[in-house]
Amino acid sequence: MAAPAQLKAVQHHLRTAQEHDMRDPVVAYYCRLYAMQTGMKLDSKTPECRKFLVKLMDQLESMKMELSDNESITQEVVGNAHIENYALKMFLYADNEDRAGRFHKNMIKSFYTSSLLLDVLSVFGELSDENIQHRKYARWKASYIHNCLKSGETPEAGPIGMDLEQEADGDEGFSGCAIMQGGSFRGVGGASSQDPGSGGTAVSGIGFTGGAESVLSGPPSNLGNVHIPPGAHAPANTPADAVKPVPMPRTAGVVDPALLHSQQQVSPCPPSPAGDVHLSAEDFTKAQKYCKYAGSALQYEDVSTAVSNLQKALKLLTTGQE
Repeated sequence: MAAPAQLKAVQHHLRTAQEHDMRDPVVAYYCRLYAMQTGMKLDSKTPECRKFLVKLMDQLESMKMELSDNESITQEVVGNAHIENYALKMFLYADNEDRAGRFHKNMIKSFYTSSLLLDVLSVFGELSDENIQHRKYARWKASYIHNCLKSGETPEAGPIGMDLEQEADGDEGFSGCAIMQGGSFRGVGGASSQDPGSGGTAVSGIGFTGGAESVLSGPPSNLGNVHIPPGAHAPANTPADAVKPVPMPRTAGVVDPALLHSQQQVSPCPPSPAGDVHLSAEDFTKAQKYCKYAGSALQYEDVSTAVSNLQKALKLLTTGQE
């Protein structure tokens, strides 16, 4: 069902939901939830919009029943981690392709779709500053590379000077339509609309079909002014077509001495009876999130990040303070 013109702002989120119905129903559910919540704010009074939103609500209720045994639907903190990890995994794939100078439709679409999924995170609350920057960078990069290839120019690889306050949807000639609707352009300078390592198979959808070296070459330390927290992008649930994480060469993890010092100040065992520490629901949610990030970091054998997050969770649970 096509969205009315008044709800144009969420049409790409709905298209992303449709593309993920079979690939990842959790992503599809939250994309539709975001579209419904945003649509209610945009226009819930005109007959066509009200009719569209009622159908969308019915679809969401049906999906919620079908996925009633999925923790990503029943527990917000798990759903939040699922969407965030999926979005940042996609962002990392596109960034690695960009830095390697491999400009193609799949990479551009991955940048743009990651920005849409970062929009979707707002259903769980306000976005973190890092995710706001990731969203702006991804949308800007998708616009920049798309416009370069469309005009026959060779994009500059990797982070370059830009205005992070500029949203791609405001760029002339770019609205995401060509990317999301399967538009094409001729690559230049060795760039291709085919995915590297796919053996010449044309790219379709959002799948990660590149080789492991392009998807999992390790997290970038920063993107100009955009910093990706180590371990925060290694998802517990990777996209369906993603190459499974391959452990990086094993090295002794370097743990910040300051963290060890702080651990000495906070006893590994609860310093006082459990009854003396009063934890709120928000505290439990934060502790779960720290543990999720620690688990994600361990997928890349990032020991220092895992230790740091576990220490944060331990301190919060034993003292009630961060």
